[in-house]
Amino acid sequence: MKHSQVREPLAKVRGLGSAKDGTQHFIWQRITAIVLIPLTFWFIRSLLMISIGGGEQAFVAAWLSSGFSATLLIIMLVALFYHAKLGMQVIIEDYVHSPFPKYTALLLNMVLMYGFAAISIMAVLKLHLYVAPEMGTQ
Repeated sequence: MKHSQVREPLAKVRGLGSAKDGTQHFIWQRITAIVLIPLTFWFIRSLLMISIGGGEQAFVAAWLSSGFSATLLIIMLVALFYHAKLGMQVIIEDYVHSPFPKYTALLLNMVLMYGFAAISIMAVLKLHLYVAPEMGTQ
């Protein structure tokens, strides 16, 4: 029996595929949410420590020069932007019904979220590798 014969007639008419991605999408959204909980508390604590330290550039540079802080910040950014991408994808798929605007919005969502993630990660790496060590020596 061919794959096209197994699908429901209404799904054939609408051009809908199988629903294999929904569960994986749901699981990844929950995983990123769980990862973001402790990382958000860590980040808020770090911001409070920076503000207690006077918020000076040297204190921020010392914080970012730590490989541990830079790594956790990058993990947080990856989880944050992927979680946002998944959430926006669900909203777009649920509320935009016309095919062209829907696929345009989905593509724009993906490009923007991955682009923002890449820019943010590059900024953290630049601060960690170049700016933070220079600030720490002054």
